[in-house]
Amino acid sequence: MAESAARLAGARLAEAVAEAGNAASRLGLVTAYGHVSARAGTAMLITPAADLALVSAGDVLEVPLAATDLPAGAPAEAWGHLALYRARPDATAIARAQPPQAFAAAATTGELVPLHGQAAWLGESVPVHTDARLLRSPERAERAASSLPSGEALLLRGNGAITLGATPGIAVARMWLLAAACEVYLAARAAGPITPLTAEEIASWRAVRDELLPRLWQHLRRDGAGVAAPAGPGQVQG
Repeated sequence: MAESAARLAGARLAEAVAEAGNAASRLGLVTAYGHVSARAGTAMLITPAADLALVSAGDVLEVPLAATDLPAGAPAEAWGHLALYRARPDATAIARAQPPQAFAAAATTGELVPLHGQAAWLGESVPVHTDARLLRSPERAERAASSLPSGEALLLRGNGAITLGATPGIAVARMWLLAAACEVYLAARAAGPITPLTAEEIASWRAVRDELLPRLWQHLRRDGAGVAAPAGPGQVQG
């Protein structure tokens, strides 16, 4: 019975990973590239090296967290996921995407500071990993993971972004928020001096993230077919 329950839980997690990948594609956060994963005990479940719009639960791959080689079909940047799961015991799901706003923001700052409340759900600030090379080796992936010792989002200069979440869907919702936060930052920077949120304001928004982020994911998963990568976030009404 325990084995049957474990198989059912694994199947449901694979479905959640695939659904989150499909949503990332519908939302315009990825094109032909990008991947979503979730921790599954001593392994991770990850979407294959394929167009996320076409991925189903049956395509999701299992990779041991202690892997020294990647299985056939796994994305070459799966090392980035493995490095974060190893370095961050609190990481339970990861989204890897390339929203255009992330490229632009990472080229203009070494740290993305929250300018609106929802951006605080990405961390007290979002660091920028300065190496633009693909994370196609354990060593490069470990260096990127070391750039995110806390918080839930990392900009990769010239290489998109990584976001964490309690579930694969929350990781994708955070990627959508990161794209919005980058767009807000770029617009504010072009208009003049920026006014970041205070530490107290950031703390107040982070205190409600676990309550409000699931609502955002429910909206994105339902309406994703008609929602483009954000032109700017509407404030959540608590």
